[in-house]
Amino acid sequence: MASRHTRSLLRQVSTTARPLQHQTPPPAGIPPLSILPLSAVVRTLAITTISSSPVLLNTALRGLDKLLQRERNADPFGGLLRRTLYAQFCAGETPEEVGRTVAQLKQLGFAGVILGYAREAETVADTGTKDTARAAREIREWADGTLKTVDLAGDGDMVALKLTGAGQAVVEHLLRRSTDGQAPPPPELEEALAEICERAGERNVRLLVDAEHDAVQKAIDEWVLRLQRQYNNRDQGPISKPRALVYGTYQAYRKSTPEVLARHLAAAQSEGFVLGVKLVRGAYLGSDPRHLFWETKQGTDEAYDAIAAALITGDYSKFRSFLPAQLPEMGNNALRVDLVLATHNRQSVRNARALRNQQAQAGRPLIEMAYAQLQGMADDLSCELVKEAKAARSGGPGQEIPKPYKYLVWGSVNECTRYLVRRAQENRDAACRTEDSRQAMLEELKRRIGAAVKGRSQA
Repeated sequence: MASRHTRSLLRQVSTTARPLQHQTPPPAGIPPLSILPLSAVVRTLAITTISSSPVLLNTALRGLDKLLQRERNADPFGGLLRRTLYAQFCAGETPEEVGRTVAQLKQLGFAGVILGYAREAETVADTGTKDTARAAREIREWADGTLKTVDLAGDGDMVALKLTGAGQAVVEHLLRRSTDGQAPPPPELEEALAEICERAGERNVRLLVDAEHDAVQKAIDEWVLRLQRQYNNRDQGPISKPRALVYGTYQAYRKSTPEVLARHLAAAQSEGFVLGVKLVRGAYLGSDPRHLFWETKQGTDEAYDAIAAALITGDYSKFRSFLPAQLPEMGNNALRVDLVLATHNRQSVRNARALRNQQAQAGRPLIEMAYAQLQGMADDLSCELVKEAKAARSGGPGQEIPKPYKYLVWGSVNECTRYLVRRAQENRDAACRTEDSRQAMLEELKRRIGAAVKGRSQA
């Protein structure tokens, strides 16, 4: 039933999005990637050459995993990882290093960053006994690291939370909640989350809870919705209207996502809180049951753009078939939604930008929205957004000023490398989709070499 309704939703909403497929290119002039230092261009080219090849990526991940298991607390390559993977994707080891990295990104023109803490609790084999002291210690360590991350984030920045990083006891609670519906969060985790939310609210830092494997996702959705009910109905920061403090992550490749999102939208409407939505395509295609997802990439792309269009325009009528009671008639912005459009897909960003520009030109209110890409990946798209933001700020009204964000983690070289290897193993299919970035960096390097040669000949 959900699948039939989902297809109906996609047909209706994608009709709106389809005319936006052919957009004008970014403004001519300085190439967007020219804002990056040469070292970043060369490093990205080398890393994406490996990641875009499944054979090279799998070999590299296996080798790194073995070395990290042997060298538990050190860089096994004597600084090589720091100069390559760590420099590419991570913010730093100390607050000072993180502060410099964040300042550099904002100086380039990024609106902010999404910070994650690399250290996670190590999952051990289930012995069948309850080790409450260990569980409490793992949750406390995770909470302390998250609080440090919130303190490192600046005004308007975001912090990513991975709930399973809080330890084995939390994973077991999530599994029970997803299967029998009887397991609330452990009391220690509830206390930690309350402390994190209060600290984030004081600092005007938003919290993005990651999506995870299907076995725990239902429980994560429920726990996040509880937090949104509590914290997403307050005035946040200097803006005198309610803003989302806590965001849930919705994966467009799941056939059930429009139905889940519809229930959450209905809850936000009836209970008066702002729904925080981080929209992603999804990253567990290789490890979760295949029948949960759209059969083709095109199906996922259509779902992503259809959901994004509905959230951006406020036309929620397309969701009515998912709800036990119909939503009332409503215009744009009738439901309060704050959106993080997290994607490396250029066409999805252009579709969203076109809708937002149409709204701006018509003088309609815009929902709070940011664009997000991983640090060290899709820099061609990120830098394009930076360039468009600068042009929009100097071009007068009638254009959205996009807010591009970069997601990056912080911690020691060993912790961050472990984190990156785990995420790459979980998201192997996504990690392989870097050919566009590789080609963009290659073209940028050729451009710079050509400009240097031309400059010498003219001299």
